[in-house]
Amino acid sequence: MQIGEAAKQTSLSVDAIRFYERRALLPKLARTTGRFRVYSQDDVTRLQFIREMQSLGFSLSEIKQLLDLRGRKVEACASVRELLTAKVTAIRSKIEELKKLESELTADLRKCNRELQHRKMHRAGACPVLETENQRK
Repeated sequence: MQIGEAAKQTSLSVDAIRFYERRALLPKLARTTGRFRVYSQDDVTRLQFIREMQSLGFSLSEIKQLLDLRGRKVEACASVRELLTAKVTAIRSKIEELKKLESELTADLRKCNRELQHRKMHRAGACPVLETENQRK
């Protein structure tokens, strides 16, 4: 099949498929006499795997490692576990960072709400968040 059909079957854009080819995530493809690339069902399966792994947050280099491991089947399990463990650890770290950020933003939002409530009965003061930011520097 040609690239348009492969794109349709994988829900990827033609540009994305070409990008993956340039990054050597696909093996060298056969070409027609008209120089069109020919994609097999295995190529489509590989592209679907790439798309799925990207949606799980894997980088292209990590996906390349996973693709290389795919061919080894049984022997690959320990290596795949290492990659997955590293990914889970990174995600947990990111979650903690996001929780801290959420807490800081929520505290700032409360300051803004208090100031806006205060302004209903008193003269307006400086934004407490901006004042706090200046004091932090």
